[in-house]
Amino acid sequence: MKLIGLFLCFCTLVFGQNQYPKDYFRSPLDIPLQLSGNFGELRPNHFHSGFDFKTQQKEGLAVYAAADGYVSRIKIAVNGYGKAIYITHPNGYTTVYGHLQSGVGAVEKRIKAEQYQAKSYEIDVYLPANELQVQKGDVIALSGNTGGSDGPHLHFEIRDTASEKIINPMFFGFDSVITDSKRPMLSNLIVYPLGKNTVVNQSQRPVAVAISQQDDGSYIADKVLVNGTVGFGITAFDYDDVSWNGNGIYKVQTFKNGKLDFQYQFDTFSFDETRYVNALIDYGRYKKTGQRVQKLFAEKPYPLSIIQHGTQNGVLEIASNITQNYKIEIADYSQNITRVFIPIEYSPMTVKVTEEPVTAKYWVKADKESVFALENVTVTIPPKAFLKDFKMDFEVKNGIAYLHDDVEPAFANLTITFEDSLTTESERQRMFIGTVDGKKTYYNYTKRYKNSFTTYTKYLGTYKLFKDSMPPKIKSDKRIGGQWISQQKELRFTVSDDLSGIKTWEGYLNGQWILLEYEPKTKKLVHHFDDGIVVEGKNDLKIVITDNVGNSTIFETQFFRSQKL
Repeated sequence: MKLIGLFLCFCTLVFGQNQYPKDYFRSPLDIPLQLSGNFGELRPNHFHSGFDFKTQQKEGLAVYAAADGYVSRIKIAVNGYGKAIYITHPNGYTTVYGHLQSGVGAVEKRIKAEQYQAKSYEIDVYLPANELQVQKGDVIALSGNTGGSDGPHLHFEIRDTASEKIINPMFFGFDSVITDSKRPMLSNLIVYPLGKNTVVNQSQRPVAVAISQQDDGSYIADKVLVNGTVGFGITAFDYDDVSWNGNGIYKVQTFKNGKLDFQYQFDTFSFDETRYVNALIDYGRYKKTGQRVQKLFAEKPYPLSIIQHGTQNGVLEIASNITQNYKIEIADYSQNITRVFIPIEYSPMTVKVTEEPVTAKYWVKADKESVFALENVTVTIPPKAFLKDFKMDFEVKNGIAYLHDDVEPAFANLTITFEDSLTTESERQRMFIGTVDGKKTYYNYTKRYKNSFTTYTKYLGTYKLFKDSMPPKIKSDKRIGGQWISQQKELRFTVSDDLSGIKTWEGYLNGQWILLEYEPKTKKLVHHFDDGIVVEGKNDLKIVITDNVGNSTIFETQFFRSQKL
């Protein structure tokens, strides 16, 4: 008991957190817990908001209510968390269970009822406290791979019910089952010249610094020779004792001559600020190489609550006759710490590698609105969309708008408008603005007014006005037309669209709407006969698939089925 008390006191002093209940929530799975993703892990355009629990590379494992409460929300979507269930608990927290295969019992019955009432696979329903109550340990769902999931797993998170802020599940006792005695691993150390005339190791470009691991697990960097202002960045991972893959780090602190400076740690954050992951990392480097370097400085502070910026936002100014001892501490939740010692010395060196030349013509001023127009394309950038001023490429050629490379992160929507006077009114009804990425085209939601097409986006890149006149395709995975299919438990179809993508799908059996579950990753539409719509003998089936610009395909057939087998 003394040890527990001391530990709780230590948590309060170090993390400045509330005393979260350690034994209130049980595991949502009944298998040994292993993480494929942890809290705060760096993901595309967001920080990971919970734990991803491995499910032994399969679907269909029982998912348990972590504590007493009631199902307060059911959200079914083709992206994001896929099939997700939210349980609100009387202690002020809400647990979330995502990427589910299905609900179980009363939960699944309610999901189906809501879908049939809405005549939609995708629903987002909020429930009152007295309707669907659950007890700790009740099986509420089966694990799956729905939504934006790359493989079978359970997404689990804990939120403060009132504020909806997401909280690191480790605070609630999960550190006792996901043990971690391993230090985080450092793979890269980068130093960034930040001043106009700054030189680092004879370079005006970012430089990788060699590091040597010591017997005690710490790292010593080669001496960094600097003239001007610099900042540092790291690539690091953490490994626990029960999972074999690397996950995100929990806490980073930097020290200048022994004094604490820039720091951040993943305790809690809100969904409103999660896109600032693109400010924390070297976004341009990530888009070019796929490597996420976490910057330990901010040229301009940005509203990310996990960060404490220090007196100079993590920026170091190295002047004549000044030697800096710079230290980085990288920690996991269990307080295993990796230390990096970096000697920094002033040196008025000559430049061998000059800064990368900028050939762009257009200035984007971060604090002002910018409007650029060429030929039939207008781009409007609102104030504060970008964190810094930069020179932007903009060119329109052969109907394609080249709007810089996607190497500067945007935090507000840019407006892109194409004017078109060469097509007919009927053709314009099937047109949209698409993003061109190599040989791939991605649909952007497009508003049209007469011959003007507008989309809103947070990405620089290449855009083009496309015309999509081809309807979607649908094919039954098994031959059903005129067949007796009494042994089948479901109808399964493969659907696809070559350009704008599928927007809606509707199915009817004998004139009655039926639920078709859509999984974009596998391009499958599935109807389960246990929904109870199929009738004895002959059944007339009709499915209508519509793409994002209104092209439709109608699939019709008849099949026979006996319910008496």
